[in-house]
Amino acid sequence: MRVFLNRLRRRLVRLIGFRMLFGEAGAPHSRIAPSTCIEGEAGLQLADHVFIGQFNFIDASAGLVIEEGVQITNFCSIVTHSTHDALRINGRRFATRGGEPPGYRKGPIHLGAYSFVGPHSLIEPGSTLGKGAILCAYSQLRGAAPDFAIMAGQPARQVGDTRQRDAALLERHPELREAYEAWAGAPR
Repeated sequence: MRVFLNRLRRRLVRLIGFRMLFGEAGAPHSRIAPSTCIEGEAGLQLADHVFIGQFNFIDASAGLVIEEGVQITNFCSIVTHSTHDALRINGRRFATRGGEPPGYRKGPIHLGAYSFVGPHSLIEPGSTLGKGAILCAYSQLRGAAPDFAIMAGQPARQVGDTRQRDAALLERHPELREAYEAWAGAPR
């Protein structure tokens, strides 16, 4: 009986708790996992055809633009503000001080069209991930990543260009060139 109940419980949790949810206001083809926490939703600008996977923390309180086709995998943190320096520097004074204390970091984040955020990544306040860019797993983006960059490390550094990978796929599938160029532009 216990085995039956455990299997039933696991199936119910998978059915109810971990199914992707389709459709947001203005983004009917976007999918956001129910286990993703989005704070400051009023600051979120979400385009269509976006995928946001399981167990992410997304803070949009200082402004977050997620353009069309962005994929955010699992276990990612995207934070538009950070108090870790301010709290350490100000100590107990942090709790009683009004406004933004010294060390407080805040800035909007922009994720370009068809970019990819790998699992266990961190995107810090004020960062930009260019269109078509890849932020590799376990990477920490601080600042700006150019369009089509492959970024890796803590902090992330450019280690490649997605257009080289895309060119190989487009050579094998030339019927996709028009769709690709519609968002990426003509190859250089």
